[in-house]
Amino acid sequence: MPSDATQRVRITLTDECPPVETLVVGISEYGLAGLTAVDYLADQRSMRQVGHLRGGGPPAIAPFRDGTPRHHTRLYADEEESLAVLVGERFVAPPLVEDVADAVLSTGEDLGVSNVTMLTGVPVAHGPEDHVPFYIATEDYQEAFLSETDIRSMGNGFLEGLSAELVTRGISDDSLATGVFTTPAHPQAPDAAAAIRLVKALRATHDITVDTGPLEAFAANVEAHYQALAERLEAEATDSMPDDRMYM
Repeated sequence: MPSDATQRVRITLTDECPPVETLVVGISEYGLAGLTAVDYLADQRSMRQVGHLRGGGPPAIAPFRDGTPRHHTRLYADEEESLAVLVGERFVAPPLVEDVADAVLSTGEDLGVSNVTMLTGVPVAHGPEDHVPFYIATEDYQEAFLSETDIRSMGNGFLEGLSAELVTRGISDDSLATGVFTTPAHPQAPDAAAAIRLVKALRATHDITVDTGPLEAFAANVEAHYQALAERLEAEATDSMPDDRMYM
């Protein structure tokens, strides 16, 4: 039975948000590629914060900038692009995966989204030819967004954590196309090159207007903050996160 803490996991809308077609999720994971990508999208598109994650026990981290704290997991919206992004700076521990997925999908339903995309990096052995984005996606997502692109499918393997929970839900939900864009990531934080590949994959499939040129500079500006976050993630992962067995 879920604890009182996990029962309270939800995304609270703090501002009016128009219906949007696409919800993109990036959280604190290996290499911080997905998190860097969605953070950059929110910054580059000057997206408006419309909500944040509540519940799940103690916040574990309270990020701040110039002395001003912010919620660790924030929802932003861009009406022009019909896009919302969830920027998650807190590591989602395995016991909270189902509850966070519930919160994400409930918010997606509230916003009227038709598709959910998660961006993530993966620690796999790879050569330079594999510095490209790959997808794992439900069949309706493939048909809607991937049939006219050259983005390659990821070979056999396993997803774990929040990405696994979201695509598993998407398999049986014909109303919500669900996909994951992933790419080999390196342990430095943030892996800006991996984040660029993820942003480009999203831009190519969803026709989003975003310039990836400034991302290197953006990553440099937040490197100190994300380096500390990565060190905390590594410490937490050692204790509670199973090995990622996804491979190409």
